[in-house]
Amino acid sequence: MPIVDRTVRRLTQAFIHLDHLTHNLRLLQKQAGGTQVWPVLKANAYGHDAAMVAAHLARLGCHTLCVADVEEAIALIDGGSRATFIILSATLPQHCEAMVVYDCQPVVCTLEMVEALAAVGKKFGKRVSVHVKVDTGMGRLGIPPDMLATFLDHCRNFPEIQVRGLMSHFPRADEADQSYSIAQLARFRRVVELTKHFGIKTYHMANSAAIFALADSHFDAVRPGIALYGLQPAAIAHGAASELKPVLELKSQVIFLKEVAAGVGLSYGHAFHTQRPSLIATLPIGYGDGLSRNLSGRVEVLLRGVRCPQVGRVTMDMSLIDVTALRGQIELGDEAVIIGRQGTEEISADELASKLGTINYEIVTGISHRVPRVAVENNAE
Repeated sequence: MPIVDRTVRRLTQAFIHLDHLTHNLRLLQKQAGGTQVWPVLKANAYGHDAAMVAAHLARLGCHTLCVADVEEAIALIDGGSRATFIILSATLPQHCEAMVVYDCQPVVCTLEMVEALAAVGKKFGKRVSVHVKVDTGMGRLGIPPDMLATFLDHCRNFPEIQVRGLMSHFPRADEADQSYSIAQLARFRRVVELTKHFGIKTYHMANSAAIFALADSHFDAVRPGIALYGLQPAAIAHGAASELKPVLELKSQVIFLKEVAAGVGLSYGHAFHTQRPSLIATLPIGYGDGLSRNLSGRVEVLLRGVRCPQVGRVTMDMSLIDVTALRGQIELGDEAVIIGRQGTEEISADELASKLGTINYEIVTGISHRVPRVAVENNAE
């Protein structure tokens, strides 16, 4: 077999600007006012490549990271990360051994998990640090506040268990009206006062939105997710939050150009017909890469600094772009920007989210694993 270049990458790539990641972390640290910042890297660091992000954050001095489940933690630890991982999602006893062996710090809210972790800790001669979650209004996971003292007393029965943290989560901190979050924060403050005698060292609640909107929510640590990646947490797009810089750009290249007469149907189902003689470009990006089929005919891409409409149905691997306005200028291999900036124009994840009736989180986490993430340093720390 002939020798081939094994470094070849797909023509559609996501570029991760590590200098923007640095900027966002420093902004969040400043906003937190000295409180510990525990970055959230769940869902492949919100689609930004968890291994790349974890390595960069380690260089910036972040040694406690949050992930969704133990599988995410194991992948990063086996890849060389030396951070402490907090497992944010509840799980079942069958995952306890992995969490203990890998020295993860699980979030717990059931007696079954406390007992199972204690048994595994005893087996391996380890004391297991956990974070107890109290439900102050999210309604998803957590112990009711009036049952918390009993739960913590139960934890004391197991010398293998150390309650390192007590936590909660905001469901509405990203709204312009903060009245619910303020009331929720008051509930958590009462919980803090009632549990101080248990010797808990760390209380934490603030997500990205709360870091900017609710300074009183910072406590001993904050857990930024979407803001770390430079995307706005919904209504909190003003003040210091407006200084966030998007970390990810999604780009492709023109692989085919053809002239098409008026009245020609394009792509599956011929849902689109040309209204005039048109120049059509093909890009190697489709819903298999994370460009939703529901964006068909509703999205634009940037080519030579010009917004050009996508036409016809987005297919698994390819999409068609009407580049008639660039006739005589565009060439094979030209850069096409799906998310990011080109010249004076910019297309954001928020723009795509708005067209889909969703949030920016879903746009970036939906970018497929087959799209290479490429680090862009640009004088990052």
